Amino acid sequence: MAFRLRRRAPAPPPASAAQKHLERPSAQDIYEQVANNARQELGRSGVSLFISGIAGGIFMGLSGMGNAIAIALLTPAGAAPSAITLFIAKMFYPLGFIAVILGRSQLFTENTLYPVALVLAEKQHVWKTLKLWTIVLGANVLGAAAFAALASFTPALRPEFVDKLSWLGLEAASRPLASIFWSGVVGGWIIATVAWLVSGSHSITGSVMIIWMLAFVVGLGQFAHCIAGSGEVLTTVFLGHAAPMAFPRWLLGAVGGNICGGVGMVTLLEYGQVVYGGDAEAEALPAAPTDTSIRPKNEDKEV
Repeated sequence: MAFRLRRRAPAPPPASAAQKHLERPSAQDIYEQVANNARQELGRSGVSLFISGIAGGIFMGLSGMGNAIAIALLTPAGAAPSAITLFIAKMFYPLGFIAVILGRSQLFTENTLYPVALVLAEKQHVWKTLKLWTIVLGANVLGAAAFAALASFTPALRPEFVDKLSWLGLEAASRPLASIFWSGVVGGWIIATVAWLVSGSHSITGSVMIIWMLAFVVGLGQFAHCIAGSGEVLTTVFLGHAAPMAFPRWLLGAVGGNICGGVGMVTLLEYGQVVYGGDAEAEALPAAPTDTSIRPKNEDKEV
């Protein structure tokens, strides 16, 4: 009689381990991931932050470049861009944010969320956070300036693309300072929200969708972002379409607004939700007990 070796089926993984990757993360889970990201950022050397910040500033040029190329291709020569053209063009605005956030380059508005959340929780790291902000903001602006110089002083882009890029920068720089600041508040709030939601995402696809949808709103609403708009405004300045002081004026309003939006409208709210709101200690209500001895009246009737 032949004997057949029967393999034992592998034991299924514990339900809790499987469910951990399926269930919706709590605010406490996201906060812990944000705090861990902050510790990693604060622990990096100044040289590492600076190089990564320059890369982030250059990559953010993709937002303005994609926007400008779409406008140039969809607008007839000598005509002003239509509302439909601008709507379609803004679909390419999230490109820089996707490249920077998923590529883990340093972006100033992301760092208005991570370190501040840690500072509020542990009541320390203030000077390290200010150092991080200074290095990353300066490096991001240098990277944006490198992109603007490439677009302005080399034939890398077609003239019509450069012209639309400069037009976008002129539109941003010509706004009143109060308008730049308050639109920067909204822009900082949305991008810091992106960083918070990406920290709770389970997949790259989900992260891309989160970044694209929210960054699209930033571009569509023309909300100021201190790094995404720097390449556009600097291109305008380099080409002589705006005065040199137009950039520091615009940057001051955008940075101030982004900090207020990122810190005030996201970090404090989420920190308050998790810590002061009690999410860390909150427990789910127990399920209602079921009495199996009680049967519906229909079951007692004879059919």
